[in-house]
Amino acid sequence: MKLKRLSCAAILAGLTALPAGAETFYEMSGKVSADLRYFTQDAQFPNQDYDTNLSFAAEPEFYWEWNDGTDSVTFTPFLRVDENDNERTHGDIRELSWIHVGDEWEVKVGLSKVFWGVTEFQHLVDVINQTDGVEDFDGEDKLGQQMINLSLVRDWGIVDIFLLPGFRERTFAGEDGRLRAGLIVDTDNAQYESDAGEKHLDAAIRWSHTLGDFDMGLYWFHGTNRDPILQPQMISGNTVLVPYYEQMDQIGFDLQATIDSWLWKFETIHRDSSSDKYWAAQAGFEYTFYGIQESAADLGVLLEYGWDERGEDADAAIQNDLFMGARLALNDAESTEVLAGISHDLDYDSQSLIVEASRRFGENWNISVDGRFFTADDTADLSYNIKQDDHLQLTVERYF
Repeated sequence: MKLKRLSCAAILAGLTALPAGAETFYEMSGKVSADLRYFTQDAQFPNQDYDTNLSFAAEPEFYWEWNDGTDSVTFTPFLRVDENDNERTHGDIRELSWIHVGDEWEVKVGLSKVFWGVTEFQHLVDVINQTDGVEDFDGEDKLGQQMINLSLVRDWGIVDIFLLPGFRERTFAGEDGRLRAGLIVDTDNAQYESDAGEKHLDAAIRWSHTLGDFDMGLYWFHGTNRDPILQPQMISGNTVLVPYYEQMDQIGFDLQATIDSWLWKFETIHRDSSSDKYWAAQAGFEYTFYGIQESAADLGVLLEYGWDERGEDADAAIQNDLFMGARLALNDAESTEVLAGISHDLDYDSQSLIVEASRRFGENWNISVDGRFFTADDTADLSYNIKQDDHLQLTVERYF
C-alpha cells in the first residue's frame, strides 16, 4: 500500500486545536464499499489478462466540534484494496482540517478538498486538489491538499485566499491496471520545473457571489500545474512515461444561472505555462421536466460543449467535444436516480457512453450500476488507449 507523504505541520494544526477539558461534540460516520468491474472486451495491453476486477474501500469520517460550533476538526482517511493493480491499492487522507468560524470570516488549516465548477461533464476551473487517477478515469476523485484557507464574507461576495504548502503528485494505474495508456507512468521519477519540487508554495485567490439568478466565481491560481506532461524516457531498459510538473498561472471563471426550469452553465480558463498559453471553455444547459406523466419523477435533459484553443494539439481528452445526456430522478423513498450521457469528439469522430444508476436500500445501503463504453479509431485520440476497456461496475456501499 502506498500512502503519500503529507505535511505534518498541516495535520497537527488541526489536532492541537482541540483544547484540553473543553466540552466537545463528537460524531463518526462514513462508508465501506465493494466494487466489481466486468470488462466486456479483451485487454489492449500486456499484463491486463483479466476481465473482472474486485476492490474494497473504506472512508470513515471523524468529526469534533467545540466552542458552540465555532471550532471543529474533521478527519477523513481513505483506503482502497484492489485485486489486480498494486497502484490502485492505496491510502490517502482526504481531509484532516481545523476550522474556526469568526464574524464574517472563517479559517481552515490542514488537508482538505475544495471543489469549483458548475458543468456536468468536465470541471475546467477545479484546480486546487490533485486528481486521484487510480480511482476512476473521469478525474472527479481528488486527493487531500495541504492548505491554509481564509474566507472573508462581504456583502459584495466571498473572498477565499489559499496558501498551499506542498504538492500532491497524480496517481496512475500500474502495469497490471486497466484504463491506462500503453506505456506505464513512472511516478517514482517525477520531475519538476521548480527547484522546490513538491515543496513549492502555491497560492490562489477566488471571489464568488450570487446576484439574483446568477452564481459566479472568478479566481487566479499560481503554482504547480496539477496536469503533468508525460514524457517518454528510457529507465532501466524500459520506455516509460515520466510526469513533468510545470509552474503555471491560471485564471478561471464560472457562471451558473437558474431561470425557471433552465440551468445554464459556463466555465472557462486561461492557462499560462512554460510550454503553452491557451484558453479552454465548457458550456451548456440542463432543462428539467418536473412531475413527468403526473408522477413525482423529474427528467433533466443536458447538453454541453467543450472547447480547447489548441485543438488537436491539446494534451487533454476534451478539445472539441459535444455532450448530451439525461438525468432521471424518481424522487422516491429510495432516492432512485439514473444518469446517461454520450460524448462525441468532433475532431476524431470517437464516442463514449456513460450510464450511472443508483438506489438506496433500507437506511444504510446503496447499490449502483455504472456502464462505460468507448469507441475510438484514431491513434492520435487520447481515448484510443481505453477503446477496449468497456466495462460494467457494480458497487455496494454500506453507510454508518
